[in-house]
Amino acid sequence: MSTMPPEVSAILLDIEGTTTAITFVKNVLFPYVEENVQDYLLLHWDEEECQEDIRQLRKQAEEDAELDGFVPIPPDSEKGAEDVDSVVQAVVNNVHWQMSQDRKTTALKQLQGHMWREAYSTGHVKGDVYRDVVPAIREWRKAGKKVYIYSSGSVEAQKLLFGHSVQGNLLDLFDGYFDTTIGHKVESESYRRIAENIGCSPENILFLTDVTKEAKAAEEAGVHVAMVVRPGNAPLTDDEKLQYSLIMSFSDLSLLPLL
Repeated sequence: MSTMPPEVSAILLDIEGTTTAITFVKNVLFPYVEENVQDYLLLHWDEEECQEDIRQLRKQAEEDAELDGFVPIPPDSEKGAEDVDSVVQAVVNNVHWQMSQDRKTTALKQLQGHMWREAYSTGHVKGDVYRDVVPAIREWRKAGKKVYIYSSGSVEAQKLLFGHSVQGNLLDLFDGYFDTTIGHKVESESYRRIAENIGCSPENILFLTDVTKEAKAAEEAGVHVAMVVRPGNAPLTDDEKLQYSLIMSFSDLSLLPLL
């Protein structure tokens, strides 16, 4: 059991390995994109959003021309169905290559986000959320705490996950969302910016994460940290176990000092 510091008024939550199984993105979301990207592009080819996704991927491909394994995307000459098929196949190959390299380019994230939006809205995918998360957040909110999400995934992707979760629409549990547009999670300045955005001091924030580099950055900014230990998360060293407060479940986080 870990006690929440009394000065904490806002709780900042990571997603992967914290609210959601770390395997969800790798085993559900990523395979969905890899298996369905060709059908998605053909179905939405004539839509401006899809064409913008392809333009961004083509622009990224031009920047990647010097990388090993680079997959080019030819221009769309609008000659006919055969040309469409060749461009689609090139985009599919490029997306598969980027994902095999675990790249996180804005162009790739944009297409993935649009595909996941469709997957969630049609019910093909539901957001994974640990059972202990919702009851705990409701208790925190009853106690007057505000709750925010901070993830490397886009704000849109965050809202899709919690808006179409296995436990229903959970968007009313959160007071706001942050992604890497405010800064990377391993940079302490990001947490200072979040505190400023929320309208509080860093010491008024408790950050829950499973990543020690993120925990270190948050602590350097003056934010309180608790490490979340879930099945499948990266193991902590003995020193890390001593350095941080550890919780196995959100229910391990007590609002009141233990007597």
